[in-house]
Amino acid sequence: MLKVTDRAATQISQSAKDGGMQELALRLAPYTKSDGSVEYNRMGFDTAKSDDIRIVCGEVEVIYEPSYKDLLEDAVMDFVEIEGEFSFIFLNPNDPNYVPPKD
Repeated sequence: MLKVTDRAATQISQSAKDGGMQELALRLAPYTKSDGSVEYNRMGFDTAKSDDIRIVCGEVEVIYEPSYKDLLEDAVMDFVEIEGEFSFIFLNPNDPNYVPPKD
């Protein structure tokens, strides 16, 4: 199952507040590109459907369709600063370009 870090949950919550969408969940819609890598830039606030997979982290709910379950299995969604820019990142062992963090 997808894991959402506390940093990611905090940013999702802030984004929902800023957009007046506190009552909605963040929907993920990842897709596999032609080279096999996974793209995560399709996300936005939406109403949950009855068959959605739901991840709750604090007051934040992240949802996605069951068809993405295998793609997001054991992935971690985080929010980090990289070279002065803040961004959501996905650490996903199902992505062929994934490089595990060094201990």
